[in-house]
Amino acid sequence: MKTTLEIPDAIFRRAKARASEQGIPLRQFVTESVAEKLGAKSPGREKSKRKLAGRLRHLCRETARINTLIEQEFEKIEPDEWA
Repeated sequence: MKTTLEIPDAIFRRAKARASEQGIPLRQFVTESVAEKLGAKSPGREKSKRKLAGRLRHLCRETARINTLIEQEFEKIEPDEWA
């Protein structure tokens, strides 16, 4: 089902960055996040975890570190009232 959502810019950037870290499309990330919040298991979750467990797993931590630094810099410019 297609729908339109209004998401604050800061939250959208964080979601897009997290999806990128996990190597999945934003659509899948949002679907899994909503399913998780509802207490349901998401069908693609295990597959995406295995994808990260390969030889490049160390890059996941580095990407997370870089994204945290980027978020901190954005917070200096645009404080996030939603976090």
